[in-house]
Order: sequence, then structure tokens, then C-alpha cells
Amino acid sequence: MGANCEIQLSNFTDTGDSSNFAHLMELEGSKERLHLFQANLSEDGSFDSAIDGCEGVFHAASPVLFSVTDPQEELIEPAVKGTLNVLRSCKKVPSVKRVVLTSSMAAVMFNSNPLNPDGIVDEACFSDPVFCKEQEQWYCLSKTLAEEVAWKFADENGIDLVVMNPGLVIGPLLQPTLNSTSEMILNIIKEGRTDYPEYSVVDVKDVALAHILAMESPSASGRYCLSGTLLSASEVLKILHKLYPHLNHLQNIAENQHNVNPHPNRVSQEKAKRLGISFTPFEVSLKDIVESLKEKNFLSF
Repeated sequence: MGANCEIQLSNFTDTGDSSNFAHLMELEGSKERLHLFQANLSEDGSFDSAIDGCEGVFHAASPVLFSVTDPQEELIEPAVKGTLNVLRSCKKVPSVKRVVLTSSMAAVMFNSNPLNPDGIVDEACFSDPVFCKEQEQWYCLSKTLAEEVAWKFADENGIDLVVMNPGLVIGPLLQPTLNSTSEMILNIIKEGRTDYPEYSVVDVKDVALAHILAMESPSASGRYCLSGTLLSASEVLKILHKLYPHLNHLQNIAENQHNVNPHPNRVSQEKAKRLGISFTPFEVSLKDIVESLKEKNFLSF
């Protein structure tokens, strides 16, 4: 990896509006080493200029939407076509030695054969696109199809591809706006929402480190499941009450919940730990995101 960092801004970000990326320009060394490009995930060749001359490429751009009116246009096409466009640009550049793709546990865990209580999910597991479509799990479908085409293209074109499969990523916010994950935590705190399903959860700093190690470790290969724990919204609520006992509304909601015991993490951490990841305890991640929401004025208490 060279000393410079290039970030490709997709069609969801306008480089003419600095408010979209001002937080990136505040990072240490950004004025000397950060170069921004604008591109369109659905436009052929759009990534050529950013990737030209690179040794390593991280492809993390994909829509994260859980409510859509047109899943094909809003989720599936940008995820799949965007992935192929990035890989096609990488194929054109002889200097590219490795590509690290950000997939998701959504591309791992969703199929019609639920695990038994002692079952373990690992890197050999893939979500079933047919099942995702039947269940209208459009985000899961988009990530599953995008990873599927990525492996096929990489195999056919000799690209050294490593894939990260993180769960729900939580922790302090870098950007000044809410993303889907932080909004979910905010809804649990403000509204006492407990209707979210059980999620595989991982700290954002662990995910960032895993990507770096995947790029820099010669032995890194294949997929990596990144899951610190499995939790439901009810369990998150109870932990929030433990961390912030002065929030009376959390206490009242928590007392009305059935006793919930945290599930053992049914996602294998073995391969991620061999890569060098020590997973952050969930309580630490949760407190970090709450304090970050307070700092950015989304919460006040």
C-alpha cells in the first residue's frame, strides 16, 4: 500500500457540496494524503481514474436501505453493477495486487434451513438468494448477489480478492449524519423499540482493522465473518439500562421485557482471530455510539 489514500465518492455523494465529506478533510494528514474522486456505481469505467496506479483497492460502497419501493433500482443494481464496475477497473490496472470487498453477514446467514441451537455459522455459509427474495429481504439479496458476482469475476480474471463479512456495525460516528445502524440504536433509546430482529453485531474499529489486516497480511484469503456477538433489541435495551440507569423510560421498558439471556455467538470467530482481530466487548461499543450520538446532538441527557 502506498502512503496516499484515495476515496471514491459514489453517485450518492456530490463532490461539489463539501458538507458531504468535510469530516474526511478533518482527518489527520488528509490535506497531504487524501484524494477524492466522484463516480457513479452504475456507470461503466467510472472508477478507472481513482484506481489507476493503486496497489490495493477497498470496495465498500453499497446502498444500506431497509425500506425501498424499487429494490432492483435502489439496492440490487447499484450493489451488483457497482461491484463489477470496480473489479473491471481493477482488472485494467496491473499495479493492483489485492482487492478487499466489504460484503456482510447478510450474505452469510439467510437461508431456509435454520441452524439447530448448537449450529455454528462460518465462512463456508452463504445466504440463499431465492430465500432472500421470497422473504423480501432485499438488502440481504443485494449483498448476496454482489458477493456472488465478485467471486465469479475474481476467479475468472485472476484477481486476489478478500471479502469481509461484518454484522451490524456500531461504534462512534465519523460522519455528522445518521446512518442506518446509528438510527436503529437511536430508536431503541428514544422510543424503546424492541421490534428489531436479532442481529450479529461488531465494533466499527474491529471492522476497520480487519480490512487493513486483510489488505496487508500476505496470508489473508477468502472470506472473514466479523461478528462480536448476537443480540436482540430487547437485550440491547437491557444493556442500555445498565449503562445509563438514570434514564427512567429505559427502566420502565426494560422491566416490562421478559428475562432475556444473551445468546452464544453462533458465528465462528476463529478465522477472524487468526487474522489478528480481538473483538471489542459489546458494552464498550454501545457506550461509544451513545456518547457519539450525544456529542453530535442526536441525544441529550
